[in-house]
Amino acid sequence: MLTERMNRIGLVALAGGMMGMALLASGCASNGGYTSEHASLAKQKMSIMKAATEWSMARQAFLAGDLDKALTKVNTSLAHNDQVPKSYVLRGRIEFEQGDIGAAIESLRTAEAIDPEFVDAHYYLGVIQERLGKTEEAWASYALASELDNYNPDYAVAAAEMLVDLGRLDEAEAYMNDGPAFEHHPGVRQTLGHIALMQGAPEKAVSLFEEALLLAPTDEVVLEGLIRAQMTTEQYRKAEYNLATMLSNEEHESPRDLQHMRATCLMALDRPVEARKIYFSLTKDQAGQADIDAWVGLGNVSYVLSDSRSLRRSASRVVALAPERHEGYSLTALWFRNKGDNASALESARDAINASPRDADLLAFEGVLLMEMGQLDQARSSLASASNIDPGNRTFSQLLGDVNDLIAAGDGVVATVPTEDDN
Repeated sequence: MLTERMNRIGLVALAGGMMGMALLASGCASNGGYTSEHASLAKQKMSIMKAATEWSMARQAFLAGDLDKALTKVNTSLAHNDQVPKSYVLRGRIEFEQGDIGAAIESLRTAEAIDPEFVDAHYYLGVIQERLGKTEEAWASYALASELDNYNPDYAVAAAEMLVDLGRLDEAEAYMNDGPAFEHHPGVRQTLGHIALMQGAPEKAVSLFEEALLLAPTDEVVLEGLIRAQMTTEQYRKAEYNLATMLSNEEHESPRDLQHMRATCLMALDRPVEARKIYFSLTKDQAGQADIDAWVGLGNVSYVLSDSRSLRRSASRVVALAPERHEGYSLTALWFRNKGDNASALESARDAINASPRDADLLAFEGVLLMEMGQLDQARSSLASASNIDPGNRTFSQLLGDVNDLIAAGDGVVATVPTEDDN
């Protein structure tokens, strides 16, 4: 009995030991699974952190202009985590700056596929499309970016500018006025100002640019827009003051276009001596040798100041630079007229008309020369053509009336207007 009992105890002990071992094995297996899952999560978190660090370094390199380093870093970031749309957007921007347009578009499309509502992907795709001249596609991309983030006026401004390029001005204006937070944004007011100018509403444009300048008083781009609107509305005094302020900034070289604009204002304000000084400055450097508008301006101001030497030099230069344009022949005609040689002046004036047949001022000038030469019937024909092209010009109408009166009175000769001899 004892032996049997001991055998039963042994069997129970053995069974208990086997159950203990099974439980122990089960416990070990459970703990191993937990440890593996924890390690996987830790590894994933580490990859995300590394991806973020590499992306940050890529962005810094991109902003610093080191595109090769930026591309390497962003690719490393994507190797750690390839499901981050902003990484593809950054890579697309880098590739675009490197001139690899196809790769840039592919990167941005990938960002769109990962997150169709990722705004920057649509916006920068619009930038590339705009650069490629695909205006309609750029408009669609910018508009989608603006729809996804309608509180960012920069996206709406970009979309509106595409509508302007497409000639849809009224739609662009409405688009700018529909934004929920656009009323006090300088870029929006500025864009509306440009639209107003193109719509033929310069007074409205002046008001919009003034509002934009109040919102961004140090923005020279806004100020330049205001100046152009002021010149369009013939507010030359205000425009000249603003131009003088901008050009007095010694931190950067005065842009040539602003100097041109100031000279135009000075001429309108009857300050030709100051205008001539600007034109002399514009024509003396290497860039000025090919600046046709500067030479034309110098020629015009030289005629006003009876500076025949500068007038002749300007006329010759313009004809040499742009024989297809009328200005050089016009200036030559003025030079001959100053010399009292109306026959040569008429020949040059007709060369100018051949270059620009629908220029009412040139036709009127031809008519004046013919009047001075006593050729009244031909003068009437030229002046009538000028009046037909510009019926609202009172000077043309008055000259036409004068020549008709002379013809009706039977006068055969008109006294030649006195001119000064060549210097």
